Amino acid sequence: MENKHLHRAIFVRVNICRFLLAGVFIFSGFIKANDPYGTAYKIQDYLEAWGFQHLIPDAFPYLGAMAMGVFEFALGFYMLFGIHRRITPTLMLAVMSFMTPLTLWLAIANPISDCGCFGDAVKLTNWETFWKNIVLLIAAISVFKWRKTGIVKLVSEKVDWLVALYGVVFIIIYTLYCIRELPVFDFRPYHIGADIRKGMEIPEGEKPTTYETTFIYAKDGVEKEFTIDNFPSDTTWTFIDSKTRIKEKGYEPPIHDFSIMSQEDGTDLTDMILDDESYTFLLVAPHLRNADDSDIDLINEVYDYSLEHGYRFLCLTASSDEDIAMWQDNTGAEYPFALTDEITLKTIIRSNPGLVLLKKGVVINKWSNNQLPDEYILNKPLNQLPIGELNPKTASHKLIEVLGWFAGPLIFLTLCDLAWLRWHKRKTKKENANKEN
Repeated sequence: MENKHLHRAIFVRVNICRFLLAGVFIFSGFIKANDPYGTAYKIQDYLEAWGFQHLIPDAFPYLGAMAMGVFEFALGFYMLFGIHRRITPTLMLAVMSFMTPLTLWLAIANPISDCGCFGDAVKLTNWETFWKNIVLLIAAISVFKWRKTGIVKLVSEKVDWLVALYGVVFIIIYTLYCIRELPVFDFRPYHIGADIRKGMEIPEGEKPTTYETTFIYAKDGVEKEFTIDNFPSDTTWTFIDSKTRIKEKGYEPPIHDFSIMSQEDGTDLTDMILDDESYTFLLVAPHLRNADDSDIDLINEVYDYSLEHGYRFLCLTASSDEDIAMWQDNTGAEYPFALTDEITLKTIIRSNPGLVLLKKGVVINKWSNNQLPDEYILNKPLNQLPIGELNPKTASHKLIEVLGWFAGPLIFLTLCDLAWLRWHKRKTKKENANKEN
């Protein structure tokens, strides 16, 4: 009786750990697949922190981001359905054995602000990530230890290959879709419907984060730190470096680095853009040297359309004057250019270039380079077109659609496979009966 209770307790423990691991890995992999460019940027942060950014090919972060999303989702998917009960727990334990000490180093050294394991969907501090991984490591050890007897399969042996294959194919197609178009779920502060002006404000009663900057000066071979309050009046001191630290943590608005400066004369255009009652097209291209110019005719058509209807059109970039001039020569661009922070541009839209439509500081619509509106869509003023209005589709609607696209074909293929197996079984039984007769 005691062994029976012990066996039941182990069974419950293993399957709780199994579903915990499955849920976290599926969510983590799906978030990476949903925003591969965001994951690639985080990989670049890691490489820069380790000093490897110049040793790794430029394509590596992007290929690595795709591979990580597919691998994590597939591993969690297999764990959920109990597929490959030997190799899946082994791989999960290996992953957690690697990630746990890595996140401990991140928590101690703090080379980057967050690990990026859940992208922009869930922000965790480095210490929160480490303790999360401790829990997952314990769960992975439990599942690995009793993997042969504790994991119950949710599908039969006859269809597990189909479920396994479909899970991988689905997440690959979803990743490629989000690369070609835009992330289906946008967790960034510049999502469609976001009011940029409000995103920059600090709510009443909240205290802003205060910073203290320390200046390092040297004199006679001796370095000394100064603050703005005790700045040296002696001009013989030589400036070496400066450091900025958080003096008092307060409320940080989601958008705190959005500014637009005219490339032509350095005029600050931020307020003019955000306060404009009419529509504004922003062509966002962080690096024009690497921007995709395959659909430049469509971009020029949108510019001509905006001129015709009196809408403002700007190209926001972090490129040099030389790269801007090269883009103008190669594409015939006649629209004005403005300068914005590189990270801000990459956060606004995951496409280089991408097109954003604003109205009084609110993000009305977004298009990747592969889905730009053409002359057949832009046939009326924007206030008379669907693209000039906020899309009423909520995140819940999108989630239901994605689940439908995922579960529908899976259920259909599973039923077809089961029907074929039943038919084959009946046929074999009938043939055996005829032989006996």
